[in-house]
Amino acid sequence: MHHTRPRGLRGRRTVVGAGTKRSGTSAATANGAVGPDVPASDGTPGATTATPGDTARLGWRARLREDVDTANRKDPAIRSRAEVVLGYPGLHAIWAYRLHHVLWGRGHRLAARLISQWARAWTGVEIHPGATIGRRFFIDHGMGVVIGETSEIGDDVMLYHDVTLGGVSLAKVKRHPTLGSGVTVGAGARVLGPVVVGDGARVGANAVVVRDVPAGSVVVGVPGVVRDRDGALPARQPPAPPPPASDDDLVDPAIWI
Repeated sequence: MHHTRPRGLRGRRTVVGAGTKRSGTSAATANGAVGPDVPASDGTPGATTATPGDTARLGWRARLREDVDTANRKDPAIRSRAEVVLGYPGLHAIWAYRLHHVLWGRGHRLAARLISQWARAWTGVEIHPGATIGRRFFIDHGMGVVIGETSEIGDDVMLYHDVTLGGVSLAKVKRHPTLGSGVTVGAGARVLGPVVVGDGARVGANAVVVRDVPAGSVVVGVPGVVRDRDGALPARQPPAPPPPASDDDLVDPAIWI
């Protein structure tokens, strides 16, 4: 006897498959995805959006658009997207970094360094390929910025020109700053050593930061003095113990300015 599948079941596979594709596409669009460049969180291309904050899950086209959008939000002098793409050296330096950072991670150290030095000559911004930089990073004006090898930068960070994220040790250790998300560093500031600048903090122009900065605070002066957002000095805290001396450390960070 010949058995046939009920009509409802015969059509169900096709309907469910199509519905899955449609719902996945709608979810991606609703959450700001930009087509097939954004892989799914489960590894299926084009099904859902990337995890927020995870740069590795964004396609290169999505990253470029996000960088341009970030520049538009943070610089009121911009007149067009073409102006950003063609005429903003800070953005060019970030794009070059994305390339040589990948090469660095794959072991092509010489090629990465050569590209970073070419980008330095072209843009006036020196970013070491070993640095770790999050999403929506923006460098305004660009000239004179130096970001050291072990620097770590969170999402939505903005640097102005002539900023240095430098080290105070000659040892091959974590020797450069860590900037949390949403940090702003003013023109001419120096952040030295493996200090941590907390989320949302602001570093004033020409400040020299050699100690940790609490989240949401403001640091100004030489050496940097931490204030709250209203300008008041925080309650006095006991001084932190000095780090152990070694042959590779110079106690006075002013030597490195």
